[in-house]
Amino acid sequence: MIKRYPTKQIFVGNVPVGGNAKIPVQSMTFSKTHNVEATVEQIRRLHFAGCDIVRVAVPDYEDANALKAIKEQSSLPIVADIHFNYRLALIAAEVVDCIRINPGNIGNKERVKEVVKACNERNIPIRIGVNSGSLEKEFDEKYGPTAKGMVESALYNIKYLEDLGFTNMKVSLKASDVERTVEAYRMLRPLVEYPFHLGVTEAGTLFHSTIKSSIALGTLLLEGIGDTMRVSITGELEEEIKVGRAILKDSGVEAEGLNIISCPTCGRLEANLVNAVAEVERRTKHIKAPLNISVMGCVVNAIGEAKHADVAIAFGKGQGLVMVKGEVVAKLKEEDLVDKFLEAVELAAKEYKA
Repeated sequence: MIKRYPTKQIFVGNVPVGGNAKIPVQSMTFSKTHNVEATVEQIRRLHFAGCDIVRVAVPDYEDANALKAIKEQSSLPIVADIHFNYRLALIAAEVVDCIRINPGNIGNKERVKEVVKACNERNIPIRIGVNSGSLEKEFDEKYGPTAKGMVESALYNIKYLEDLGFTNMKVSLKASDVERTVEAYRMLRPLVEYPFHLGVTEAGTLFHSTIKSSIALGTLLLEGIGDTMRVSITGELEEEIKVGRAILKDSGVEAEGLNIISCPTCGRLEANLVNAVAEVERRTKHIKAPLNISVMGCVVNAIGEAKHADVAIAFGKGQGLVMVKGEVVAKLKEEDLVDKFLEAVELAAKEYKA
């Protein structure tokens, strides 16, 4: 069992972040925020994909003034993403559930002080969102866009908020590559108690972001680091949630959904394994029970995997076995195996007790 770093718990709307809470998966709309209808529709899509918290960009006053109407129609807590103009944060703080500021471009500390005051009045948290590509001048000149530079920026801004009596915050330290991202979070983790928002920024398209995010976020999660997360993918919504949930599940952090074990394809296959696994995936998407199920295409590892799986298929030549907890429950022709297997999976999921 992975032991997470103990952190202060905050709330973004009704979603707990940090402490012993589950790790919420976040995403961000890419509609123009002032287009209320389009933004609400993207939030709706994210809700049904399993998103816990949504962030919206607020680059101008038209966007800031649209937040009230969006919030009234949103089923998810909303984080307002603020850069450059602190006055937009003051408007947003009246209606949203969290304010994200970038210390590298929000302006002088008197402006930050005004944002803190506004958030304090409504008891909403601030995310100190440090990015390697937009560090404050003093940290960029001294350290460059390094993990050390990000950590020093975060510590400086955390201390500033603490000096104002504000501790309702979370922190992110994002770079566009795995190495600096992991190094920064590791470096800061033992130094502060605040929850961490994990992510690799500007991670690219679906393929590249999935690889970068899986390595970086998976590494940190396995070390007990991380309290909420976003997988940043260019032009995607539902896929961000899908990949994020998969990282949580396959890192062992969150026990939810099936772990499907299937062998790599090779010349020993005795059945149409590719079609069988695709059908199993399609027909088990709804199952939330954390079961291990095995779909194996030849005798080499099939029986061994089946012994340790909750439900398994062991394909042979023209026929095969369905096994539950290592015990054979059916020996059938190949064309009948998947249906019987799925029947056993549904029953196991129904009987599962956490």
